[in-house]
Amino acid sequence: MTTDTAPYPGTPPTPAADAAPAPRAPRIITGKAPARPTAAAAVHSVSAATTVLLGLVGIGAMLHEPVLIPPLAASAALVHSAPALPLAQPRGVLLGHLLGAAVGYGVLAAAGGSAWAAAVAAGLTLALLITARTPHSPACATAVVVVLQSPDPVRFVPLLFGSTVLLVLTGYAGSRIRRKAPRYPAYWW
Repeated sequence: MTTDTAPYPGTPPTPAADAAPAPRAPRIITGKAPARPTAAAAVHSVSAATTVLLGLVGIGAMLHEPVLIPPLAASAALVHSAPALPLAQPRGVLLGHLLGAAVGYGVLAAAGGSAWAAAVAAGLTLALLITARTPHSPACATAVVVVLQSPDPVRFVPLLFGSTVLLVLTGYAGSRIRRKAPRYPAYWW
């Protein structure tokens, strides 16, 4: 006597109704690079990112304060060339840089301005970004800039916030100018 519950001999048995669902198969990564953008899309993205970065340089020149920092250039690249990614969304751009600055100033106060402290600040920022569901890798670099450069927080934080708002607004406007561009943002908050 067989206990096989398969409909035909030799086929695997059907699962019982009360059995746990089978685990999902792992996602297969094909290893393919993303599709090449059209020439118009590439020109649009590059010119929009360059324009906003030049705007930050101009604002800095008027204020006699450096406004363009490397993490903001990385943010502009994400917002204008990969607007659908979670890393490019306003929540990550705005909150991420502010969290990075806060962690940077905290680590600077606790451990000083060494490269070791900067590395710890970047790691702590990443942990905080993951916990707060605000993915934005350039924010880790903001923490490093704060620890290594020790900018005056009274001037740096408002300029950083204003710069991130400008990046988000230009991403929004840029995605509306070109009809075939992906809409930015995918979500606001």
